[in-house]
Amino acid sequence: MAAWSVIGKDGAPGVDGQSCARLEAHLDETLRELARLLQAERYEPRPVKRVWIDKLGSNEKRPLGIPTVRDRVVQTALAYVLEPIFERDFAEHSYGFRPGRNAPQAIARVETLLAQGQMWVVDADLKGYFDSIPQDKLLQAVAQKIADGRVLRLLEAYLQQGVLESAKDWQPTPHGTPQGAVISPLLANLYLDPLDHRMAGQGREMIRYADDFIILCRSEAEAQAALAEVATWVQEAGLVLHPSKTRIVNASQPGGFDFLGWHFERGWKWPREKSVMRFKEVLRLQTRRTNGLSLPMIIGNLNRRLRGWGRYFAGGNGSLYTQLDHWLRMRLRSVLRKRAHRKGRGRGLDHHRYPNAYFAELGLLSLKALTRVERANPA
Repeated sequence: MAAWSVIGKDGAPGVDGQSCARLEAHLDETLRELARLLQAERYEPRPVKRVWIDKLGSNEKRPLGIPTVRDRVVQTALAYVLEPIFERDFAEHSYGFRPGRNAPQAIARVETLLAQGQMWVVDADLKGYFDSIPQDKLLQAVAQKIADGRVLRLLEAYLQQGVLESAKDWQPTPHGTPQGAVISPLLANLYLDPLDHRMAGQGREMIRYADDFIILCRSEAEAQAALAEVATWVQEAGLVLHPSKTRIVNASQPGGFDFLGWHFERGWKWPREKSVMRFKEVLRLQTRRTNGLSLPMIIGNLNRRLRGWGRYFAGGNGSLYTQLDHWLRMRLRSVLRKRAHRKGRGRGLDHHRYPNAYFAELGLLSLKALTRVERANPA
């Protein structure tokens, strides 16, 4: 099951160059070898391949970790064993990378608490969380629930597998969880679980998705006390609160706060600016005037993006979705204008040549209509 899960995702090859297609072609042989090495405790994880990819809407790049296919298979099998054990004790208000839980549920909980008058918000940010978890303390946390020494030694080997980057030597990873690893989200949740339970034990309304969390309070004094408790725990855990990104805000006042892609302010919510910028950047790539695909194919690709984004961001500011619909049709008119050997963006008479109904007949989805349906019929 673990191997087919990896094959189904068809990720890129790691440092050994092995693809998911090759794994599938030699599946039985590979699984027998993995089982033999694991039973003999001779399995050695390979370094993670590090590549740098562009950040959407920015000239900066961010690192991406790609474990080998074999390591992904072993880690997936390991996660299948560990997850039910850890899940038994995870806190109710943790929503990230857990079965049956998701970001929309976390957002719904935020809205409920805000509606109840809990408008003072501790907006916390853990600086470089996944890369800074103390590995010795993480293994101690695992050992409190897992007694099998073979599992602990295998996890330790993964924590210390290091990374390989093109034209550079192997680099150790003395802190944090394996970059891009299947097992990392589960381990990250486990390490923050004591903070979850400390906040719950004090009656704090904390909502966490992976390393992103907020605490909603009824007063500024309560928020200050909650932040002090968080700061104490974070220091004890060997982590760091980001000094400029951690703050206390009053959600009933101008400014508000961001959480899981949304902006909350004065009883309203809408997609935060960065979410919109990233979304538009993806759509730009699909609507370049030099795109050689047919218009129906372009629209089919766009619809997959529109459907997912609209489903998640239903319930926000309606005028934003109208603006995005207008902007996207302008991009498509520009494609058609280019193909008609006319310069510039779609404008003027192009609105008459290619009216909104023209794109609707071709099947282009409307974000305004999508979000209206999702708002009326939430999952």
